Amino acid sequence: MKQVLKLTKRNVILFFKDKGFFFVSLIIPVVLLLLYALFLGKVYRDSFIGALGGFSVSKTLIDGFVGAQLCSSILSVTCVTVAFCSNMLMVQDKATGVYSDLAISPVKKEKLGFTYFLSTELTTLIIALSSALVTFIYLAFSGWYLSVFDMLLLLLDILLLTTMATLVSSIVSSFLSTQGQISAVGTLVSTGYGYISGAYMPLSQFSEGLRTALGFFPGTHATSLFRNHALRGIWSEMQAQGVSAEVIAELKKAFDCELYVFGAGMPLWVNYVVVIGSIAVFLLAYLLIMRKKNKSFN
Repeated sequence: MKQVLKLTKRNVILFFKDKGFFFVSLIIPVVLLLLYALFLGKVYRDSFIGALGGFSVSKTLIDGFVGAQLCSSILSVTCVTVAFCSNMLMVQDKATGVYSDLAISPVKKEKLGFTYFLSTELTTLIIALSSALVTFIYLAFSGWYLSVFDMLLLLLDILLLTTMATLVSSIVSSFLSTQGQISAVGTLVSTGYGYISGAYMPLSQFSEGLRTALGFFPGTHATSLFRNHALRGIWSEMQAQGVSAEVIAELKKAFDCELYVFGAGMPLWVNYVVVIGSIAVFLLAYLLIMRKKNKSFN
C-alpha cells in the first residue's frame, strides 16, 4: 500500500509541477468560459427568452439560467478533457523509459497500473472541483438557484464522470507510446467531445437521427445529469413566477434535461444507469488490458 501511495503522490506532483501539462488541462475550461462570455451566453439567453412563450420572468432568473448552463457545460467538459491531459504523464513515462524501469522493479505490475489510474483520477478531481468552485462563485453573482442538495448532486456527477473519463483515457493511453500520440488524442477529444455530448450545443438542435445516435453515447447522459442538477432550482423558480408547466417541459426538452431516443423521453434514472453501467464496462476492459500487458513484462 505504501508503494501505491508513494507512486500516486509522485505522479500527482509531477503533473502539477509540469506547467505544460497543467496549462493544457486548463485550456478547455478557459476557452469555454470565453465562448460563453462572447457568444454562447447571448445565444442561450435569447433562446431562453424566445421559448418562454410570452411569459415574463425576472432578469436575475434569466442570468441564473445562463449561468447554470455555463456551470454544467464547463464541468461536464472539464471532467473528460482533463482526464486525457492527466494521462499524458503515463505516456511520457513510456517514452522516456521510466515505465519500463518501474515495471521491472519490485513494484507489482497490477499496482503500477493502479497508481497511474489513481493519480489521474485525483488530478482530474482536483481540477474539476476547482472549476466547480469557480462556477459556483460565478452563479453567486449572476443568479443563485442551487440548493445544498443540488450542489451535492453536481459533486456526485463530477465523481461519476471523472471516473468514467479516467478509465477511458487510461484504456486509450495504454496503447500509446509517444507524447505526440496522446497530444493528438487529447486535441481530438477536447475539440469534439463538447459537441457530441451536448455541452456546447443542445442535442435538440441536431437532426432526429443524430440525436438518437448520440443518445447511446454515455457522455450525453453525463451532460444531461449536469444539466438537470444545475437547472433544477431554475425550473422551480420559473413555476413560482407563473410560467406554465407546459412551457417548462418544452424548455427541459430543448436544453437536454430530458434526452430522447427513437422519440421516447429518457427519465433521469436512465442517465445514471448508462453512466454507472459504462463505468463498470470500462473498468472491466481496463483490468483485462492491464492484465494482458503486465504478462508481457514477465
